[in-house]
Amino acid sequence: MPVPWFLLSFALGPSPVVLSLERLVGPQDAAHCSPGLSCHLLGGDMLCLPGSMVSAPGPVLVPTRLRTELVLRCYEETDCGLCVRVAVHLAVRGHWEEPEDEKQFGRAADPELEEPKNASLQAQVVLSFQAYPTDRCVLLEVQVPAAFVQPGQSVGSVVFDCFEAAVGAEVRIWSYTQPRYEKELNFTQQLPALPSLNVSADGENVHLVLDVSKGQHFGLSLYWNQVQGPTKPWWHKNLTGPQTITLNHTDLVPCLCIQVWPLEPDSIRTSICPFKNDSHAHRNLWRVAQLQLLPPQGWRLDAPCSLSAEATLCWQAPGGGPCQSLVPPLPRENVTVNKVLEFPLLKGHPNLCVQVSSEEKLQMQECLWSDSLGPLKDDVLLVETRGSQDNRSLCALEPSGCTPLLSRASTRAARLGEQLLQDLQSGQCLQLWDDDLGALWACPMDKYIHQRWALVWLACLLFVAVLFLLLLLKKDHVKGAARGRAALLLYSADDAGFERLVGTLASALCQLPLRVVVDLWSRRELSAQGSLAWFHAQRLQTLQEGGMVVLLFSPGAVALCHEWLQDGMSAPGAHRPHDAFSASLSCVLPDFLQGRASGRYIGAYFDSLLCPDAVPTLFRAVPVLALPSQMPDFLRTLQGPGATRPGWLRDRVEQVSRALQPALDSCLRPPGTQETGFEMRPEAGDRT
Repeated sequence: MPVPWFLLSFALGPSPVVLSLERLVGPQDAAHCSPGLSCHLLGGDMLCLPGSMVSAPGPVLVPTRLRTELVLRCYEETDCGLCVRVAVHLAVRGHWEEPEDEKQFGRAADPELEEPKNASLQAQVVLSFQAYPTDRCVLLEVQVPAAFVQPGQSVGSVVFDCFEAAVGAEVRIWSYTQPRYEKELNFTQQLPALPSLNVSADGENVHLVLDVSKGQHFGLSLYWNQVQGPTKPWWHKNLTGPQTITLNHTDLVPCLCIQVWPLEPDSIRTSICPFKNDSHAHRNLWRVAQLQLLPPQGWRLDAPCSLSAEATLCWQAPGGGPCQSLVPPLPRENVTVNKVLEFPLLKGHPNLCVQVSSEEKLQMQECLWSDSLGPLKDDVLLVETRGSQDNRSLCALEPSGCTPLLSRASTRAARLGEQLLQDLQSGQCLQLWDDDLGALWACPMDKYIHQRWALVWLACLLFVAVLFLLLLLKKDHVKGAARGRAALLLYSADDAGFERLVGTLASALCQLPLRVVVDLWSRRELSAQGSLAWFHAQRLQTLQEGGMVVLLFSPGAVALCHEWLQDGMSAPGAHRPHDAFSASLSCVLPDFLQGRASGRYIGAYFDSLLCPDAVPTLFRAVPVLALPSQMPDFLRTLQGPGATRPGWLRDRVEQVSRALQPALDSCLRPPGTQETGFEMRPEAGDRT
């Protein structure tokens, strides 16, 4: 039964360590036999009718042993099927019977009776083959010369090509002669099954799933199948099925092959190379390939797989520009991996590099002499071209091309053309390559660039001066920030008593020191700019300086917050023009809704004026502290980490709480109680 070629190549694919099967081309059956015997196939298939055994009339040929061999029958190059070749070993059985008169007189009565003893033997051998769903019988005719006829001795074998069968099938073979002189031979064989091997990718990993029977022992080998040279084993292990092997994507190369076989005698090995056409594997191959310099002038490209590539020499000038090819005058070299190649050079130079290209695409570049000869040099490469009649021309290889010396071009080599010629004539240049067609010279440029060092030092000094100035400015900025962190107070002007309480808190905070911003002290700017614009500018400045925005919650503030949270906006004109709290909610709420409030905002409310649970849940994403009972935490948060000294916080808490208590008591008095109004203001130096 024909089997798809990719499956057979999967099971029996070519590999130096895999059992190789002979290929038979064409559908015709054939017979051949041992030397000295003659045989041929009689007609097509026949009916399998062994019949009864009969007595042998004399010496006859009988089958004595069956032997099978697996081969491939190929109808086309890629259309092959598994086939069973059968070899039947034959022997002579029986003797010639002597006539009565020969027994009596000791000689033959008739000379013609001597002829049967010297005649050749001929037999018709039947081969019966069964392998579901195939059932065939073929007839082979074999003739043995008289010289081979020795009773009881083997005379050779006849081979039949071949019975087609399926992978994994059980085959049964019988053999006998026609007529049948002995019991037929029989032979049963289980053809090798095809293990299932699937390859799947998962992110950065590749999984090899081996569908092997549970508990079956098998061997697994990963190897690099190189065209140029023998295979290189990479990983081998005996396992018990089923198994999943995980590889990293970076381990995949085109020649990585997988081989699996049951741990049984004479087992056929299954081999597959699934990454041969994988683009990712080809990229990995170039990543793992390495160029090595082998002194004095040898080099080698090391890679696990064969590569189709060309190598050229190039000149890499310092400064990071492209490496300039030296072809011509130097030739291109075809690359053979893991093989030592020679440079056509006289001397090595750190600026000489090797470029390896595949399909006109640069794949890798290495400056092999940089390790042994030091970093790149600021040398100029002179290319000498020799023509007929001793004509000679020189040009300097530069990024713009090869510039002729003594030309009027505005390049460094052209300006120094005469000096470079003198250096070449005086022997100061190093000859790298010499040929009948030209030469390459590397000329040092160190003595021509000393004057550039003065500019370099001047630039360094200027850089140091600018850096020092920036450090001074940053230091002054840090000092200014330490003198007073900004705190923007936002509140709702519920009544005059609450405004007075807020003013008292702001004045007390100015003594910490803090730079306090509150609309009570900026009524003129507030009226000129408008509440929304003024608050937006103050909030932005406070946060940019690393300050804090303080939300003072009162019953009126809580009501405004609920209006915004329920309706999305406050009714215009419902509050006084200078009430910044109502305007500020349009900028404050987005910070809380988008999770940007932490570390930038702090909430506070006054003891006995508001229940803690009244503060909307949205604003509890930041600390909400009661004043003055939680004054230490409030001042510590405003000052920021590391801004307080031991004992400093305790004194400031007492100072602010003492200043705040009278104003708080005033707010708690029953309605109708008269008190002279006043407004606490900071000192002139603390106003904003």
